[in-house]
Amino acid sequence: MEVLSIKLPEDIVRAIQEIEEMEQIDRATVVRKLLVKAIEKWKEERAIQMYRDGKVTPWRAASIANLSLREMMKLVAEKGIEMHYTEKDLEEDVNAALKE
Repeated sequence: MEVLSIKLPEDIVRAIQEIEEMEQIDRATVVRKLLVKAIEKWKEERAIQMYRDGKVTPWRAASIANLSLREMMKLVAEKGIEMHYTEKDLEEDVNAALKE
C-alpha cells in the first residue's frame, strides 16, 4: 500500500465526516470506499465512450469496465446508445473469450 496526502475543500471533508458517522467507520476506510466507487464509475464511463466512438467491441468495453457482457449491454441500452456489432467485432470477441 502507498500513503497519499491530499488537500480537500471543507465541503468534501464535511461530507466524509458525515459518512464516517453514519457508517461508523474510520476516515481512511470511507475514503478508500469512495475512491473504489469513483474508479469503477470512471471505468464504466470510459468504456461506454470508447464503445460509442467505435473504438472497442462490446466485449472489450465490458472488460475495461470490469463488467459482464450482459451488464455492459444493459448499461449501453440505459444510456440510449445504439448497439453496433460487426462480423469483425464478433471475431475479436470470440478470440478474446478463447484467450480467457
